[in-house]
Amino acid sequence: MSATVKSLLAAARTPLTLVPAAGSGAAATPRARRPVRSVDLAGWLAFADGLHAQTIDMGLDRVVAVRDALALKPAFPVITVAGTNGKGSTCAMLEAMLAEAGYRVGVYTSPHLVRYNERVRIAGAPASDALLSAGFAQVDGARGDIPLTPFEFGTLAAMCVFTEADLDVAVLEVGLGGRLDAVNAFDADCSIVTSIGIDHVDYLGPTRELIGREKAGVFRAQRPAVCADPDPPVTIAQEALRVGARLLQSGRDYRIARHAAHWTLTRPGREWRDLPRPALAGAVQIDNAAACLMALDALSARLPVSEAECRLGLQQVRLAARFQRWRPAADGPEVVLDVAHNPHAAERLAATLADGPPRGRTLAVFAMLRDKDIPGTARALEGRVDAWFVAGLAEKRGSTAAEMAAALDAARVPVGVRLCATPLDAWHQALAAAGADDRVLVFGSFATVGAVLRELEAGGARPA
Repeated sequence: MSATVKSLLAAARTPLTLVPAAGSGAAATPRARRPVRSVDLAGWLAFADGLHAQTIDMGLDRVVAVRDALALKPAFPVITVAGTNGKGSTCAMLEAMLAEAGYRVGVYTSPHLVRYNERVRIAGAPASDALLSAGFAQVDGARGDIPLTPFEFGTLAAMCVFTEADLDVAVLEVGLGGRLDAVNAFDADCSIVTSIGIDHVDYLGPTRELIGREKAGVFRAQRPAVCADPDPPVTIAQEALRVGARLLQSGRDYRIARHAAHWTLTRPGREWRDLPRPALAGAVQIDNAAACLMALDALSARLPVSEAECRLGLQQVRLAARFQRWRPAADGPEVVLDVAHNPHAAERLAATLADGPPRGRTLAVFAMLRDKDIPGTARALEGRVDAWFVAGLAEKRGSTAAEMAAALDAARVPVGVRLCATPLDAWHQALAAAGADDRVLVFGSFATVGAVLRELEAGGARPA
């Protein structure tokens, strides 16, 4: 650990108040008041949240300028994961397999469910408040008058933490899109695109072709790029050809054969037979697992991982709120937490629900962000939900309960809808209405699921 970071860690133990710059746009050059020493993590997050006039401002100019001021050039291999859905699961499987091989792995994901620290993991554990505060202080000291967005600030802080953590490899999850995302300021030694669906249309475009081009922006010349989507838009291959990436496409460069209790992965010259199904629920996880194996195979000269270690990783992988089952009371309903927040993800959620229907009803606790396709997400679960408990989200982009109800009305949801004040209120009402044979499904956003997860954990519940 460098002397600079040691001094920042020491300073982080003394909380101070920090005043963010007022309303500055991307082109503005505000002069933020500098702290004499770093604040605690909550203070840094509040500061970062108020530094830029916009929560999302796509572009790499700001983050690249601060990256260069920090001289951030990772000495370890970087695997970047983009895609509409399945990014978190893919990162978790890569982490599990690499850890089984004995590597010290850093993982950067977003958003978080309960604590911000979940976004930055080192060797399987969330980074401490002190380490993250030191990373934020490093970024703030280098940014000058550049008004970073919260995600840009956090991405750079995470990379500061990783460069001091003696990593063997880092796995980075793209926040939004790919080409203009802050994570893309760091060159990927191997990139993965998990799936392409319609989401974030205001930023990425309304078609899979436009969205695919943005996701493929993480590809790099002469480096492997894996696409897990079995039916990708043509722009994936077009972008790989344009930049000179070595594309490995599902169904073309490698093939998956699904069997009752296992699966097989084949590429020219190699076959992985009788592979275990990933410990994460859902048929799509095999597509994600195959992409992970292909990425590790492509990086085997630098990061050798044996087939046995890959198998163990697939069996040991854990990730909260991806069709995660709970039984908080022995005589109560089953609870399923899932962060599905767009129609593409909801279709997969519906398929997984159909694989194991309850004896009774399914009651949905549902709250989403306003800029998402709420009617389309609800329609994807038609026939799988018997009652809806909808709520508002108290955040900048959150919908109100009334907006949620109007969206379900637009979706022509044929079953009852109850308006609730908050996700926790919806959760409590759904639990009160549910019997032992029923299932309570909590989904729609990380904030919705995180609120319920926090209460479950506080009550001592454990996943089933």
